[in-house]
Amino acid sequence: MAKPKREDDKPNKSQKERFIETARELEVDESEEAFERAFKKIVPSKIKNPTAD
Repeated sequence: MAKPKREDDKPNKSQKERFIETARELEVDESEEAFERAFKKIVPSKIKNPTAD
């Protein structure tokens, strides 16, 4: 049995607009500093190769 389609109350908004609206409703921090902190947690730091010629 297929799931009934959900009534979309925002049919004219793009996915990007809906994403931004939801993030703001959830009070997500949009600052560059918060992004940098999160980015550094998930991206490994650059490892220098001491044997590189």
